[in-house]
Amino acid sequence: MSVNPAPSRLPLKGLIVPLLALAVFAAADAWVWRTLEIAYTGARDGRIRGTVASIAASVPASQEERIAWGKRLSGAERDFDAAVTEGFPEAGKPSGSASIVSTDPSLASLMTAPIPDVAKGIESVGYDEPYRFTHRPTDGSPERIFVFAPLHGAAGDVTGVALFAFRTDGSDRFVFLLRLFALLATAAFAAVLAIARFSRDPALTAVVLTLFVIVGVFTAYPLYEAGRLTLVRADGSFTWDVWKSVFTEGRYMAALRGSILLGALTATASTLLGFLFAFVVGRTTIGCKRLLTAAATMPVISPPFSLTLSVILLFGNNGLVTKQLLGLHDVSVYGLTGLVLVQTMGMFPIAFLTLAGILEGIDSTLEEAAMDLGASRLRTFRTVTLPLAVPGLLSAWLLVFTNSLADFANPLILAGDFHVLSVEAYIEVTGMNRLGTGAALSILLLLPTLTAFTAQRRWVARKSFVTVTGKPSARITEIVSPGVRRILAIAVWGVVIFLAALYGTIIAGCFVKNWGVDYSFSLVNIREAFERGRDALIDTVTLAAMATPIAGVLSMVAAAILTRRAFAFKRLLEYGIMTPFALPGTLMGISYILAFNKPPVLLVGTAAIIVINYVIRELPVGVEGGVAALRQIDPSIEEAAQNLGADAPRVFRDIILPLLRPAFISSLSYTFVRSMTAVSAVIFLISARWYHVTVLIYNFSENLRFGLASVLATALIVIVLAAMGLMRLLVGRNRNLDKTLLSR
Repeated sequence: MSVNPAPSRLPLKGLIVPLLALAVFAAADAWVWRTLEIAYTGARDGRIRGTVASIAASVPASQEERIAWGKRLSGAERDFDAAVTEGFPEAGKPSGSASIVSTDPSLASLMTAPIPDVAKGIESVGYDEPYRFTHRPTDGSPERIFVFAPLHGAAGDVTGVALFAFRTDGSDRFVFLLRLFALLATAAFAAVLAIARFSRDPALTAVVLTLFVIVGVFTAYPLYEAGRLTLVRADGSFTWDVWKSVFTEGRYMAALRGSILLGALTATASTLLGFLFAFVVGRTTIGCKRLLTAAATMPVISPPFSLTLSVILLFGNNGLVTKQLLGLHDVSVYGLTGLVLVQTMGMFPIAFLTLAGILEGIDSTLEEAAMDLGASRLRTFRTVTLPLAVPGLLSAWLLVFTNSLADFANPLILAGDFHVLSVEAYIEVTGMNRLGTGAALSILLLLPTLTAFTAQRRWVARKSFVTVTGKPSARITEIVSPGVRRILAIAVWGVVIFLAALYGTIIAGCFVKNWGVDYSFSLVNIREAFERGRDALIDTVTLAAMATPIAGVLSMVAAAILTRRAFAFKRLLEYGIMTPFALPGTLMGISYILAFNKPPVLLVGTAAIIVINYVIRELPVGVEGGVAALRQIDPSIEEAAQNLGADAPRVFRDIILPLLRPAFISSLSYTFVRSMTAVSAVIFLISARWYHVTVLIYNFSENLRFGLASVLATALIVIVLAAMGLMRLLVGRNRNLDKTLLSR
């Protein structure tokens, strides 16, 4: 005899916890929404009360003056209408038109309308008390807030009535959006719970959805607003005029070609120089490596235009070296040559930070095996080391290329007759107040960047660069000969000496009374700089400290799923994450202002918008470093952990993240220093509450207060160096990847 099994109740039991979680979240969501609504309506009512009190106190006493007053008020832009009357009209009884002055004829009739609230309002005014009510007129116009207020005579007694009508359509829309966002938040939480309950890989699904939301809200939506600005006139009609001017103006196309040329030259030179430093530090036995590392990171932790000013002061027409020491005249550092020099010195640390972790993760046993089989040192480098470093080289080139395209601070000062698109966009926005044209030029810069990114991705995808197999070598065998080592040492120390001369100029400027005019020793600049820049320094450190851990962890998570997981729209997510780094700062600033300076998300002027800008803008750097490092790690390590019962979060925490420690440290360091030294986008997002020290340095430099700029730049460098050292101590070392350099 067969017995039918009782139906299982496990699914019902499994739903209890998600339903309770949903109920708790919905209650919290409703409380937050209600709190925001009360705060907003309270602020609105406070503004209404202030407006009523000030306007009622300004009403003239005589009828003739009141008529003139009403005309002036009618011609002004305002969100309310007003009507005043001498004496007390009676509800339901007509009143002579001469006794009522109104900016809206309907208010004059409302003063005597047979409406209970009108009678109560007039009665309250008689007792010297205002009265407020909400009413929708019978003509179908929007609902308005009406306020009766008393008018006082010279003796302080109540002599008349003032009626104000405030429009509520804007506030109603805001409240509606608050409610809509509250419902969407609850719906999103319910979707996440459903995914976690029914998805085969809930962790992956939740992470992918989170990343898509981040990309959609903080990248796609602002870009949409900027793009819409280029296609819509002030009256809301569609137009191609902005783009027609962009593609027909010869100077814009010349600037585009100049940007591509400058970016390619800078990226190539910076990548070669960054690889040189990374190879010397990580793969040779040259001494003083900590000093070399500090020197190689120095340019990226200083304001981007500080090296430009140093080059001008040292090698310009009136430079300390060219004119004062060498007596040269008509020497110009302006133009393409000067820009390539300055940008290479300022941006090769990007390549160095990207490549340092890559070279550290390469298993040296492959090089040692090649040399044991008879390969020369050069052949070993060419056939083993260099191919394994190709992902990092391409990533570094891409990052420097996009950074060069987006830079406007250095070209603005040093370009001369050489035109680049970022400067043209900045001038259009700040100089000519043509936001649409500036946004269009900035969007145009995305074309070469995205082209390079696509080509890089497709080429790297065909290669396999696995070197970390779970049994890494405990040492690195040096593959360079003593002669080559000396040549490399001369090259890197030559660059270090040149950088020292540039930064020595900045440090000297702290103690010079007036550079270029009076070289006498003085401490006045130090005192004044800290008096005027103390708050800006505190704000900058606070904002960077908030953004750094968020961007670091998020970049490693994104790199892991992009490299190790397959899911729908993977390529789209990858492009969405990389796009912000290619965005010029002007476009980023404009788009964020357009997107987040209106209800329901009013973020402009807050710390949140600046932190979000840091995270979104610097996230691609960490992702690139993480992806390049993961391409060297054998996936069988993770598969073994999963076979032993570890879930995806534990595999990421215990396996992937420790192996990514070099890339993770690089991501943290880069995010912090770039946040501390940001200029382009931040200049649009700062406020009186949250300021940025680099903007203050730029303002000092623009006003020829080089001494003050030097002091703040030096303070910024010291703070960043200290923070980077602390960051490395807190994160610690990955002893599984520690290696000993041996000379062969």
